[in-house]
Amino acid sequence: MTDADDDALLDLALGLAAAARAVTMRHFRQPFAVDAKADASPVTVADRDAEAAMRRLLAERVPAHGILGEEHGGERTGAEQVWVLDPVDGTRAFITGVPVWGTLISLVRAGRPVLGIIDHPALGERWIGMAGRPTLHVRDGAPAVRVRTRRCASLAVASLFATAPEMFAAAADFAAFRRVADRARYTRYGTDCLAYGLIAAGHADLAVEGGMKPYDYCSHVPVLEGAGGIISDWQGRPLGLGSDGRVLAAGDAALHGAALAALAA
Repeated sequence: MTDADDDALLDLALGLAAAARAVTMRHFRQPFAVDAKADASPVTVADRDAEAAMRRLLAERVPAHGILGEEHGGERTGAEQVWVLDPVDGTRAFITGVPVWGTLISLVRAGRPVLGIIDHPALGERWIGMAGRPTLHVRDGAPAVRVRTRRCASLAVASLFATAPEMFAAAADFAAFRRVADRARYTRYGTDCLAYGLIAAGHADLAVEGGMKPYDYCSHVPVLEGAGGIISDWQGRPLGLGSDGRVLAAGDAALHGAALAALAA
């Protein structure tokens, strides 16, 4: 792919984020019905309609590309390039008026996430990552700025994020998470995808999560890596569409290694 090709794909991704914003912000903190999916997780009209808006744009601009979305499933997922969409990551936050929810957009090429956007419409913030390029942070009304992770070589001084303890459904996974959390300086829950932007920007150090799907983590890979961070599964392997949903992200290579060791202990 040429730089011009990548620029066009990035422009498309930003268009997807804008299309989703227009839908989600129309519903945020407004009355709407909350339905339960087959796995009992909540879903709203904002989730469904925002993803539909993004899929329409992809069908117009890149009809040969694949799509994997949380709400409307997969199309052509064996294609060389697959867009991975989560219209509202953090639906529980969305339905309770907490503004940390976000829209996640990723492009996976040959099985590897190469473009990622973490968009927070209610906060007016966006992180943009693309393989081979520095990660950018955009706050509404301000120019984009490059962000970098911070050094933190020891768990003893690390801040740790996880969405919720309940995401570690298996007892062994929860025990592994606790081995990291017990060594960290402190642990914060409830940040959803905002955690990964904060690590990329050098405000926090570590995220350990479980039970995630590709649309929950693919966008984070280019964002973290472009800021100097590391993101993998719990065995240190690269993340892709076939990963097992256990995610470890760190801003510092030594910290990532220490967390891997604690998870495996």
